[in-house]
Amino acid sequence: MNLVLMGLPGAGKGTQAEKIVQKYGIPHISTGDMFRAAIKDETELGLQAKSFMDKGELVPDEVTIGIVRERLSKGDCKKGFLLDGFPRTVAQAEALEDILTHLDKKINYVINIDVDNGILMERLTGRRICKDCGATYHLVFNPPAKDGVCDRCSGELYQRADDNEATVKNRLDVNIKQTKPLLDFYETKGYLRNIDGQQEIDKVFADVDQLLEGLQ
Repeated sequence: MNLVLMGLPGAGKGTQAEKIVQKYGIPHISTGDMFRAAIKDETELGLQAKSFMDKGELVPDEVTIGIVRERLSKGDCKKGFLLDGFPRTVAQAEALEDILTHLDKKINYVINIDVDNGILMERLTGRRICKDCGATYHLVFNPPAKDGVCDRCSGELYQRADDNEATVKNRLDVNIKQTKPLLDFYETKGYLRNIDGQQEIDKVFADVDQLLEGLQ
């Protein structure tokens, strides 16, 4: 099974990726992992990517696509893969189609973990961290016994700057703008499957599982 996993920040994509990999035994291929492996192995493309990353610049498409091509050609992808974080643009999606055609493969599904914006805001802005011991809480899902106080050490809880409402809203807006054309592209291709990510984690996976069982 050749899968692309999509979802906005806070949708629970990472959790579902772990469950898919655990059950189906296909490699979870994230952009970050691919870059790190290519840099560690000192491949030509890895060194090119590093030169851009060291300058704080975005890695150009041709380098990213080359690294994806190398990774998908490896033996552990023969029975399938789960791509996460790539493609990010329609141009990258078209390049992925070309890569897979040359490898005599095709995408089975693009799984989009779909969650309402209001719920994503609640999930992403609810995190609180203890200033003293670093324990993490969530105002909705894992609240402290006493508001603003750590259960473990009685330290003060705070909200990280990147978890505040304005920052989170901007992050979501950027991601929505970026992913909308991609979702439209894959819907036109007939690959897109939306999974309701507002359910309990196990129910979300049950829906994913039901979709994937048909591929075996």
